Order: sequence, then structure tokens, then C-alpha cells
Amino acid sequence: MSSKTLVIYEYKALFKILNEIKEKLNFEILELNNKDLNNFQSKRLTNFLIVSSKHYENLSNCLVIDNIPIRINKLIEYINISFLKNNFANQSELRVGKYNVDLNSRQIKLANKRLNLTERETELILFINSKKIVNIKDLQKNVWGYSNNLETHTVETHIYRLRKKMHETFDDDNFIKYEKNGYSIN
Repeated sequence: MSSKTLVIYEYKALFKILNEIKEKLNFEILELNNKDLNNFQSKRLTNFLIVSSKHYENLSNCLVIDNIPIRINKLIEYINISFLKNNFANQSELRVGKYNVDLNSRQIKLANKRLNLTERETELILFINSKKIVNIKDLQKNVWGYSNNLETHTVETHIYRLRKKMHETFDDDNFIKYEKNGYSIN
């Protein structure tokens, strides 16, 4: 069974065509109508794509195929490219505490607020998040690539600036905490 699911929404003719050649496709095919939409949304599929003939406001992750006729190989190409884009987008989201970090856009998000991060800030958050507590020497070595005998001010300055940005955007003073053994993410 395939890990990808193609959902054909309110597009019976397309479902019939793809269902006839489903053995040659690398995804599962489901037909969905408006009546079954709520039940489908509760299934929480992770790798799915909805195809419809028009744009619907209540559908996310939807590919609209309205320029027909279309060659079947072109249609399959559009579908596969959309699956790849969705997979790329899904892999870029990481949960850090109560926040979502988008690795592609280097943004940290909470509700409708977003904060742009530098590459170093993103690496810093990811490394601290991967451990319970991280000391300055580990950060110097693993995030900056420094040897252990360098000054600690670079790490402390970056953490200070990141804390300040988190406070200004999210009013969060406890995102990165310092304990006696090092830093952790709340």
C-alpha cells in the first residue's frame, strides 16, 4: 500500500480515469464528495493531495485541474510534483516547545505571529532543542565550529539577541533558559 493518497474531490470523471489506471500509479486514490468531507478531515492523513476542478476555500493541500483536456502523463507529472512539494513543506516544519519552526523560510511561528530568524539562530534553536541542556562549549563546537579555548561572548551575544527578538515578537522571556549547566528550551 502506498504512503501517498490522492483524493479526488467532486470530480467524478477524473476519478474514473485514474481509477482505471491505478495499478500503474504510485499513490492510493480516493473519491470524495462534499457529504464525506468532514469524515475525511478527521482521518488526519499525513501525505495526501486533493485534486478538484475548482478552488474551494475549505480545502487545504489542493491541486486544481481546470485546464482540460490534459494529457494523462502531464496530469500525473503535476500530481507527483505536488506530492514532492507537500513532502518538502511537511519535512521543513519542526515543533520547538510551543512554537513551529519552518526550516525552509527560517521563521518561528506561534498562532498568527512570525519571526524571521538568521541561519545561525535557526541552528542554535535546533541544537539546543535536540538536547536537554547544552553548555556554551558544546554550542561553540557544534553550532559555530569553534575550538574549546575561545571566548564565550559570541554564543552569549547570539542568545541574548534571540531572547530579545522572542520577547519583542511573542512576549516570551522564557524561550531559552539558562540553568547552572547550560541552556535549554522551554
